[in-house]
Amino acid sequence: MAKRTLLIPIERIDRSILMIRDQKVILDYDLAILYEVETKYLVRAVKRNLDRFPADFMFQLTTEEFENLRSHLGTSSQWGGRRRPPYAFTEHGVAMLSSVLRSRRAIEVNIEIMRAFIRLRQMFASHADLARKLENLENKYDTKFKIVFDAIRRLMEPTKPQKQKPIGFHAKQSR
Repeated sequence: MAKRTLLIPIERIDRSILMIRDQKVILDYDLAILYEVETKYLVRAVKRNLDRFPADFMFQLTTEEFENLRSHLGTSSQWGGRRRPPYAFTEHGVAMLSSVLRSRRAIEVNIEIMRAFIRLRQMFASHADLARKLENLENKYDTKFKIVFDAIRRLMEPTKPQKQKPIGFHAKQSR
């Protein structure tokens, strides 16, 4: 079987998927890069077809969410000219985009994005399956292994972002 060449590196798509409001989403800016169109044209196409994008397909970030996102991702040129918070597209919203952006590239990119969402779902399912198996083992064995099970549980917990120290030189003020 011939190896399939990818339109976009899998890692690029995977990095674009964020958790916002407890949903896996991709921001309009990242989608525009993947589709090789300007963000304003993607947003314009969506606004012309708003009836295809209900709230569970797409939503606009609040100003607070946008500022929080900026602080987590760091300020870069990608946010520079942005006046309004970005739109976030759920898996269903991304699928609907292919009908709005009728280009061949949009169709091919959507296929790759859908595969990324599927991989993510499978990863979460295997994580839940692992947690269930661990609980079964814990119930089966006595308290001698409690320390081991607790350590495994801590390893399975998602890492929390740590507050970063400011980078750079800070001169002390003279009195």
